[in-house]
Amino acid sequence: MTKKQGEYIMRERKRWGFFGIPWTFTVYTLKEKKLVIDTGFFTSVKNEILLYRIVDMSYSRTLGQKLFGLGTVTVYSKDKTNPTLLIKNIKHSNDFYESLSEAVEKDRIRMKMRQSEQITIDGDDDFYEDME
Repeated sequence: MTKKQGEYIMRERKRWGFFGIPWTFTVYTLKEKKLVIDTGFFTSVKNEILLYRIVDMSYSRTLGQKLFGLGTVTVYSKDKTNPTLLIKNIKHSNDFYESLSEAVEKDRIRMKMRQSEQITIDGDDDFYEDME
């Protein structure tokens, strides 16, 4: 969880379930305008979610995660490849959750967006007729 000036806000590595050992090849990097997910060893894949596209988040910890100082952050977004991203078994999970929440709010302000502008009703064409 180190912070470099201008490069990223926070970086966490997915941990292996037992003892919180970082034997996985998944890294979550929170930047000013996006959340970047790097996965893989033999084949590397980089994916990102723009922060203003994040609709909701939740934070949870199981008993096992509490014992080893880990937690899970779930991100719900309007992203096509990761509409529900499970950031599981990371250290400093509450700090990551709080930093992500702050960064999302700052990016929404930067983009001059409100939460209500992101809400859509899929497949319900009668919704607008009912309002008239």
